[in-house]
Amino acid sequence: MSVTGDRLPICATCGVQYDHDSAGRDVLPATCIICEDERQYVGYDGQRWTSLAELREQGHSVEIREEIPGLWGLATSPALAIGQRALLVPGHGGTVMWDSVTYIDDDAVDRVAQLGGISAIALSHPHYYSSMVEWSHAFDDAPIYVHERDARWLTRTDNVVLWSGERTEVLPGRTLLRAGVHFDGGTVMHWADGVDGRGALCAGDIFTVVADRRWVGFMYSYPNLIPEHPDTILRAVNMVAPFGFESLYGAWWDRIITDDAHAAVVRSARRYFEHIGAREHALALAKPGTVDRGVIHNRPD
Repeated sequence: MSVTGDRLPICATCGVQYDHDSAGRDVLPATCIICEDERQYVGYDGQRWTSLAELREQGHSVEIREEIPGLWGLATSPALAIGQRALLVPGHGGTVMWDSVTYIDDDAVDRVAQLGGISAIALSHPHYYSSMVEWSHAFDDAPIYVHERDARWLTRTDNVVLWSGERTEVLPGRTLLRAGVHFDGGTVMHWADGVDGRGALCAGDIFTVVADRRWVGFMYSYPNLIPEHPDTILRAVNMVAPFGFESLYGAWWDRIITDDAHAAVVRSARRYFEHIGAREHALALAKPGTVDRGVIHNRPD
């Protein structure tokens, strides 16, 4: 049996799994710290909990399919909570699981193992912590990379590696960048070998692919429609400028920009700035493939 946390509580709204209480009991927390935050929400009916065992009884499984040749995605099916899709990003040294999903069972573990397994797990932000520790345990305690600025949101800490600074290479050719959008530790991952070496960006919803897949959006809160600060967006977009990427992979099935994605990110930021009257920010955007040496701004307190 690969899955050991069958009875641990899972928030039904965000899909994040919680650990035992301090006495080692599977006791339901009073609230979900992630959903109590202004970026998320508690449902109209109040806090609700589930578990992997309950989800299995309800008929949930893990859908695994190839997004592009060699890049596999996986998601809880039927969709649960936020409904995100994780990615298995291959390369030298093993596969990185980018973001995570709530449901996991032995069948899913076996199928992922057949695709090469998981050598490391990297998270974009707390909303997708889901059952990341279960996935880690299932694959030889693979390290889980979370930016230290988001450590306060951890609900389980097994195998978590808190990284700091602005960038770190998890495995060869897969580099985490602290964009700081959506959460202070909000992270994207550059995949150097993606798209036949032209590069790809795994973005979750830090840069979210919108319904018109020529564009991305930037939000502090999606369900509560709180816009992200323009200083934060400018810093993030200029941070990724030195990294070429032809494609960008969002957080859900088919939310992909396949061509000229880097230009799409810059174009989207410019449109955002113009609509909120921040024209000076639009003028300060670095072009794709250039390095901005200017002052890096942080979100005001």
